[in-house]
Amino acid sequence: MATKAEDVLKDLKAGKYAPVYFLQGEEPFFIDQISDFIEKNAIPEHEKGFNQVVMYGKDAPMTSILSNARRFPMMADRQVVIIKEAQNIFGLGKEEVDNLLISYLSNPLPSTILVFAHKYKKLDGRKPLSKEVDKKAILVNSEKIKDFQLPAWVEAYVKSQGHHIDGPTANFLAESIGNNLEVIANEVGKIFINFTEPTTITKDHIQKYVGINKEYNNFELTKAIGFRDVIKANKIIHYFRQNPKNHPLIPMIALIHNYFSKVALVHYNARMGDQDLAKITAVNPYFLKEYRVAAKNYQLGKVIDCFAYIHEADLRSKGVDSGGMDDAEILRELIFKIMH
Repeated sequence: MATKAEDVLKDLKAGKYAPVYFLQGEEPFFIDQISDFIEKNAIPEHEKGFNQVVMYGKDAPMTSILSNARRFPMMADRQVVIIKEAQNIFGLGKEEVDNLLISYLSNPLPSTILVFAHKYKKLDGRKPLSKEVDKKAILVNSEKIKDFQLPAWVEAYVKSQGHHIDGPTANFLAESIGNNLEVIANEVGKIFINFTEPTTITKDHIQKYVGINKEYNNFELTKAIGFRDVIKANKIIHYFRQNPKNHPLIPMIALIHNYFSKVALVHYNARMGDQDLAKITAVNPYFLKEYRVAAKNYQLGKVIDCFAYIHEADLRSKGVDSGGMDDAEILRELIFKIMH
């Protein structure tokens, strides 16, 4: 049975290593997190020259990988063999190659830590190799974090680094950066390096060290639209126009479309309680009130009209019937049509 990434990391930090790790799935962050930890910490630095091998799947046939794995460590207790981009191993998924790894899994060398970093996809679960990996290796299925889970993940990640962030601030950061865990981790890392003691991360810290304006950002724009705060929305649009590289139009249109999709779901499920509605809309219950307000401010007929405006803006952003409008003008017209 697959093991959670956080449980694997907990064991690794406690010095508990297994002979074989198979890390697979769409989310590269957890795969990198585990393989990087093993690469940095499994053996002392002075032993790595002889006892640590890092290979890349496209350049590493399975015979070469297993030949390295079967070597005994030189003047040390163990060695490490890491296969990055393992999804590119030639012939992986074919019976002849799979059987080589199956044979090794039946009797792995205890002094070797063999790591497969198999990104963006999984082994075919119907084939024998997948079943053997599940039984005889530490298997991690690295799944994408859903948008509504991001704030909770941010809170947990910040806590794991010895700091604290509250729910609204975590949501602000997640909404501003998007569903890219590596980018989020890198950005909060910019904050951490400024503090030697445990700190509560605030929007002021995010603005100062990450560069996301706490008043003028994607999260505040959709909030202003939902509350029909025309003045605030126009201020944000003006700010975006001054900083076009940091606020590209196409992702902005997708964000607004996603926002109104959730508002439409609130309309169709208006009688539901907050917990059930939160599941359907994939909105953190803490922020559900905002979407209920937006549903009151935008009747269902208007929401349907908004989808038409968003579709029109999307086409214009791609050069279809744009009439020479630049991105800032397309966004301004879109927000005007939505809010009036």
